[in-house]
Amino acid sequence: MSTVERLTSKTPDHPAVRGFLHRPETAPREALVLTHGAGSNCGAPLLVALADAFSSAGILVLRCDLPFRQARPHGPPFGNGGQDRAGLRRAVEVLRELALRDGTPVRVSMGGHSYGGRQASMLAAEDASIAERLLLLSYPLHPPDKPQQLRTAHFPKVQTPALFVQGSRDPFGSLDELREALRSIPARTQLLAIEGATHDLGHGRHGVASQALTAWIDFAGLRTEAS
Repeated sequence: MSTVERLTSKTPDHPAVRGFLHRPETAPREALVLTHGAGSNCGAPLLVALADAFSSAGILVLRCDLPFRQARPHGPPFGNGGQDRAGLRRAVEVLRELALRDGTPVRVSMGGHSYGGRQASMLAAEDASIAERLLLLSYPLHPPDKPQQLRTAHFPKVQTPALFVQGSRDPFGSLDELREALRSIPARTQLLAIEGATHDLGHGRHGVASQALTAWIDFAGLRTEAS
């Protein structure tokens, strides 16, 4: 069993970090920052299910609120997402610092659901050194019924390996559309299709968390490292 504790970090001249830390029973093998979609927060059932599953497998997980959600409990993001990316960057830094203070230097990855995953991929495109890997859940490829409005301009600059988890009934991007878009990413990518799931990925039910964990362990090579 892992333990869950509230985490708040406020440092002058840095965005605040607010969320929950899931600590594995043993020294962590990896660390992962997870964040939420545009209409949600870090308490989303999907993120909780994923954090529980990943931490039970020895991964230190921080699920956190992006700056726009810290600023107000409801409502969509505002601006161009730059402040949210700065907050995500700080969350990665805080998790890395925390692991080092515990005496366990680990590799830190990041990702999130929908808008949160999109901001993670944009941050990785801006700075490939920020994270080891990306976990992108229900990537919002385009607005529903507007396939021409692709949100992929930064894909050719993504040098960070990325695992995409997408429902087969997601109106923000079909599996075929996403497969085509992934061709423009120069880094290694993998797509885990969740049959029958829509954009919410069943809120983490129906084995989504365990499927994502199994795919992540293989994608990250953690099974090989542990053997």
